[in-house]
Amino acid sequence: MSTSRARPGAVDKVAVDGVTAQVANGPGPGPTTSVETVAPREKSIRAWWSQSLALTGRQLRVFLRDVPTLTQSLVMPALSMLMFKVVLGDAIGKATGQDSAYGTVPLVILVGAMFGSIATATRLNSERRTGLLSRLYVLPINRGADLTSRLVSDMVRILITTLVLLAAGHMIGFRFTQGVGPAIGLVVVALAYGAAFGIMTLALAVNAAPGAPIVPYLGLFSSLLMFFNSGFSPLSAYPEWLQPIVANQPMTPAIDLMRALAVGGPLTLNLIKVTVWTVTLLGFFVYPTLRGYRLAATAR
Repeated sequence: MSTSRARPGAVDKVAVDGVTAQVANGPGPGPTTSVETVAPREKSIRAWWSQSLALTGRQLRVFLRDVPTLTQSLVMPALSMLMFKVVLGDAIGKATGQDSAYGTVPLVILVGAMFGSIATATRLNSERRTGLLSRLYVLPINRGADLTSRLVSDMVRILITTLVLLAAGHMIGFRFTQGVGPAIGLVVVALAYGAAFGIMTLALAVNAAPGAPIVPYLGLFSSLLMFFNSGFSPLSAYPEWLQPIVANQPMTPAIDLMRALAVGGPLTLNLIKVTVWTVTLLGFFVYPTLRGYRLAATAR
């Protein structure tokens, strides 16, 4: 708290926690006080935090009002889960000796995270084309707030999607048999995978030309991951030359780790693989995302 000494006929200021009170001292019965709010400095942590929360709310409202994206993120994965169970359930169960739900549910959770991130990246590219990104960038707000809000809203979306799909998976036989801790760990794996994939899609969105066909390319890449992993089919069912690729692509260790957390099994190797993939993708794409966002927002 800072104050200045009161002087008759002068205007003194008292500043407390970013709020400035102006005190006018005159010959009347007492001082007249007016209060004005002083905005936090643009580069301060306080500004980044408060403005990120406000912009996260904006992102979540946009997501909830976008019916096609909402359907793609929640309804389509649930329907895909049921389809996999009906079409492939018996075949996978006979091949592995385990209920196929323990592979299908993690698979669909990760697919939902990926396709939701693609929708987020597409919206970012669209906002860049319409000029909204530039208008946000020139406002007196923290430079990292908008990008942070997109990542946080993605994490909230993935969390909600994961919980919805776990509830749907319960209907096809998915159960947690290892306790509360491993169940929370399964959700954390989904969030980590979603964060790594999400930062990659944002990097592509801000570095691609406005209106670039992001959806077809990312959709093709996601489809390849979706159909070549241990959740879709047992590893032994793939050709021998393809098995090392399938075993070490990002989705397979995440699915196997989520399966082990739900029903039991080895954790260490898959946990190491998931950690390596997550750290590698985050480390590789964070700088291109930050640099590309600045260039995209300031481009003319």
